[in-house]
Amino acid sequence: MDILEKQLVCPICLEIFTKPVVILPCQHNLCRKCANDIFQASNPYLPTRGGSVTSGGRFRCPSCRHEVVLDRHGVYGLQRNLLVENIIDMYKQESTSRPAPESTDDQAMCEVHEDEKINIYCVTCSIPTCSMCKVFGSHKDCEVAPLKSVYQVQKTELTDSLAMIMGNNDRIQGIISQLEETCRAIEENARRQKSQLCEKFDNLYTIMEDRKREMSLKVSTEQEEKMNYIRGLKRKYEDHLENMTKLVESGIQTMEEPEMAVFLQTSKPLLQQMGESTNTSHLEKVERGYVNMDHYTVNFKKERGALNALRFITDEDEEEEDGDVADAEKDVHKEQANFGGANSGFLINQPVPLPLPTNPVRNTSS
Repeated sequence: MDILEKQLVCPICLEIFTKPVVILPCQHNLCRKCANDIFQASNPYLPTRGGSVTSGGRFRCPSCRHEVVLDRHGVYGLQRNLLVENIIDMYKQESTSRPAPESTDDQAMCEVHEDEKINIYCVTCSIPTCSMCKVFGSHKDCEVAPLKSVYQVQKTELTDSLAMIMGNNDRIQGIISQLEETCRAIEENARRQKSQLCEKFDNLYTIMEDRKREMSLKVSTEQEEKMNYIRGLKRKYEDHLENMTKLVESGIQTMEEPEMAVFLQTSKPLLQQMGESTNTSHLEKVERGYVNMDHYTVNFKKERGALNALRFITDEDEEEEDGDVADAEKDVHKEQANFGGANSGFLINQPVPLPLPTNPVRNTSS
């Protein structure tokens, strides 16, 4: 029965469990009142009603330090251990039915005087002893005090020390909880800042892609116009060459004509056509440098330096940010006005006329 009694002792009040008995998720048992007391000590700022916490919270099991999380019912939401309660009832019934055991005197005896009980406390040596040691033994010159009074003093000191340590443990546990919350806050803040950083870089990528598309379109537009013009000019020269080839064939056929009268009838108009065909004044010629596209050269040296200088802002940067943004916008507008956006790496809103020569073609003389 003594072994059973040890299993039925609450680790908080150190007495037999008082019903109702609640079972924790770690399978350890507590008196509901003791569970409520330790829960209130761990959660001093939660609202209470009638001395009981009525909202969710958490505390640690006093046996294994497992963290117990409660719902809005508090300790009243913990399951009752009816099996333990029934065992307690049977144990109490068995205890009342048994005869009271004879009291045994288990008081400690003096090691020097084996027949003497330890009944005084040597203050000088800080050990309990017997009266014979004070009168005849090694403690005759020491200061002594009644064992009971020293027992009460040291028990009170020990109780206060235990209360202080438990309070300090609760305070440290609170600090640990705060540190855990701090870790979670750091993780959340870092996640949010990284998300904002990625979003800003994505915006930069979008701007650069848009500018690249616009500038490429401008180059492609002039390329298409020049290519169309050259193709048209090529067709004109091909048509002229075809006409010249037909005249050559006609001339060869005329040279083979045996009849002089027929030859004379066809040769004169043929000579006139050949004279006209050698005149290429109506055909245009491409000016030198017409194929050049160097006027679309860009220089991103300043922009590259700005990208390499990207960094996180400081308090001083925030104060100067508004002025710097305004100055940067003025510089951009100034460059666009002076260079039309061709060499600065930026395009203005209005399309720039194609830099074609004043006379893109010139007449060729025979």
